[in-house]
Amino acid sequence: MDRGTAAKRIKELHNLLNQYNYEYYVLDNPSVPDAEYDRLMNELIEIEQKFPDLVVPESPTQRVGGEALSAFEKVEHESPMLSLANAFSEADLRDFDRRVRQAIGEHYAYVCELKIDGLAVSLRYEDGLFVMGSTRGDGMVGENITANLKTIRSIPLRLNENLNFEVRGEAYMPRKSFEQLNKMRAQKGEMLFANPRNAAAGSLRQLDPRIAASRHLDIFLYGIGEAGTLDISTHSESLELLSRLGLKVNKEWKKCLNINEVIEYVSSWTERRSSLDYDIDGIVIKVDSLKQQEQLGRTAKSPRWAIAYKFPAEEVVTKLTNIELSVGRTGVVTPTAILEPVQVAGTTVQRASLHNEDLIREKDIMIGDWVVVKKAGDIIPEVVNVLTERRTGEETVFHMPAQCPECGSDLVRLEGEVALRCINPKCPAHIRESLIHFVSRNAMNIEGLGEKVIGQLFLRGLVKDAADLYFLEKEELLKLERMGEKSVNNLLEAIEKSKSNSLEKLLFGLGIRHVGEKAAKILSEHYGTMDQLMKATDEELQSIPEIGEKMSDSIVTYFDNEEVKQLIDELKAAGVNMVYRGPRQAAQSNVESVFAGKTIVLTGKLEKLTRGEAKKKIEMLGGNVTGSVSRKTDLVIAGEDAGSKLAKAQELGIDIWDEEKFLEQLEH
Repeated sequence: MDRGTAAKRIKELHNLLNQYNYEYYVLDNPSVPDAEYDRLMNELIEIEQKFPDLVVPESPTQRVGGEALSAFEKVEHESPMLSLANAFSEADLRDFDRRVRQAIGEHYAYVCELKIDGLAVSLRYEDGLFVMGSTRGDGMVGENITANLKTIRSIPLRLNENLNFEVRGEAYMPRKSFEQLNKMRAQKGEMLFANPRNAAAGSLRQLDPRIAASRHLDIFLYGIGEAGTLDISTHSESLELLSRLGLKVNKEWKKCLNINEVIEYVSSWTERRSSLDYDIDGIVIKVDSLKQQEQLGRTAKSPRWAIAYKFPAEEVVTKLTNIELSVGRTGVVTPTAILEPVQVAGTTVQRASLHNEDLIREKDIMIGDWVVVKKAGDIIPEVVNVLTERRTGEETVFHMPAQCPECGSDLVRLEGEVALRCINPKCPAHIRESLIHFVSRNAMNIEGLGEKVIGQLFLRGLVKDAADLYFLEKEELLKLERMGEKSVNNLLEAIEKSKSNSLEKLLFGLGIRHVGEKAAKILSEHYGTMDQLMKATDEELQSIPEIGEKMSDSIVTYFDNEEVKQLIDELKAAGVNMVYRGPRQAAQSNVESVFAGKTIVLTGKLEKLTRGEAKKKIEMLGGNVTGSVSRKTDLVIAGEDAGSKLAKAQELGIDIWDEEKFLEQLEH
C-alpha cells in the first residue's frame, strides 16, 4: 500500500468508525456487530503503524495514549461555569416563575432537563476538533482533564461541522459500569466507591488515562458556554444543534409553556427516576429564550433564568447509639450523633451533626433513640426526627458539658450565639483543627499534610502553630508512621512550594473569624501586603463595600493579638510570601487605564493572545470581562469570525475594537 492509498483508506476508516461509534454510544442503536467494529479498528491501527505521519489527533485510535500525567494543569474558563439556585418544593418553583414573570412579562417558555448526578465538565472545540476538556473547579478555574475525557466514547473527537465553541455537560458513570467497577474492586480487596458520582469524579481525576478508560464513563451535553458565531436564539435550539453536531444530549428534555407543565414534568420524573440506568438528583428548569436569559441576568453565584429542583431526600431509620463532641478551629464545641451504620442516598452513614444543644432539645433527641436520618441536599447527613413511640425507657438524656472535652477550660456562650465555645487559645483541638484548615486545598494547599499526619506532628510536639510547619526537619518526619523517604521528600517540597502562595491564600489559611475565601481575596487585593492590612482600622476596613462591621471588628481584634503578631513574624522569617500576587484593579493602584471600570466582552478568535490572556490583562488594568453583550457593555473586542456578539454590539451602538487597537491600548 502506497502513502496515497493509505491516506484515502484512513479517511474511509475514520468515517466508518466514527459512524459506528456514534450509533453504539450515542444512539444506543448499533448497525454492525462488535466484531466488525474491531476488525476495522485493527485495520486502522496497522495502517497508522506503517504510516505514522498520517496519524491525526481525531483518529479513533487516539482516545487513549501517551504517558500518565504528574499533575493536572489549571484552566481558566472563557465564561464562568455557574452553579444553580435550588428549589425543593412546588412553592419554590412557583416563586421562581413569579420572579421570571415580573422581570420579563407574560410571554416565555421553559426547558426542563434531567439533572445528571455526575461531574460538570467543559469541552472546547476548534475548527470542529476536540482540543481541550476541563472540570468545573470553582466555576472560574478548572483542571485540564482532556486525556481522560477522550476515553469517553460518546464524546466525538471531531464534530460534524468545523465550529469553534465551548460546550458544557455532565460526565457520569452508568449504574452498570458502577456495579462492574465495585465488583472488581471487591475481588481485589480494594475499598468500594460509595456511589456512581464519586466513582465518576475519581475516574476523571486519574493521572493515567488508561485507568479512566477502564471505568466506562459516559456524558450528556446540555449547554453552550461560548457560542462564538452560532446562530441560535433559544436553549432548545442549542440542544437540537448539539445533537446535529454529533454530541450526546439527554433525550428526555422537554419544552414547557408554563409552570404547570414544569411541575407535571417534575412530578413525573420524581416517580420514574429509578427506571433510568444512570443517577439523577433533580430537574433543571431554564428559560428557553437566550434574549430573555440575558434580560434576567445573574447573581454572583447563579443565573436568574434557571433553577435546579432537587428531589426529596431519601429518609431511613436507624439507632442513635451515642453523642460525641468535637472542638473546631474557632473553638465551637459540636455534638455529633453516632449511628448504627445505614445506607442513605448511596453511601453508608454512621455520623450526623447535631449542631448544638438547642437543636437536641428542640428535637427531643436522647441517646438510644430510633431516629429518622436523611442527607440534606443529598450530601450532609442529618437527624430529621425521633421515633418516640419506639422508646423503651432505657434511653438517656444528653447534657452538654461545662468544660471543654479537650483541654478542660470552661465553655462560654457568646452573646447572640447558640453554640458553646472554648476560648482557650492553647486548646489542643483548636490548634489541631486550625492547622488542618491552614494546610487545606483552598488555603495554603500543602499536599501530604492530612489530618493523620497533622495529628502525629501535634502529638509529638513538632508543631504548635502554622509557622512550625516551615521549620520541620526531614529526620523528624521520617520517624512518623507511614512516612517513607519519597513521602517525606514530597511533603517538604509541598511545604516549600506553599511559601510562594499569593497573600489571599495565607489570609484565608489563618482562619480569621468571618473571613472566608472571597473576603480574603478582596482584602488582599485592596491592601496588597500583610503589613498594610495589619495597620487597617475599623473605619478603613468598613469603607470597602464588601466588608461589614462584624468582619472588620474581627480582623482588627485578630491582628491586635500579640501572639498573632509573633506568628506573622515567624512566617515571615520562614520565607512565606506576604504580598498579593493576583491582578489588581486599576482603581486601587496608580495605573491610569482606558479599561478601568469598563464592562468588556471578548468575541471571535484573537491571533496574538489567547482569550484567557486577554482577559487577565484587561482585569489587571481594572476592566471587567463578561460573556454576553448587553446595554451595560462598554466595549467589545472582536477577533476573527466574531458572530452574534459583534452583530449585537453594532445594533446597540457599543464601541468595537479589533485586536490591533486592543494591543495598542495595552501598550499605553
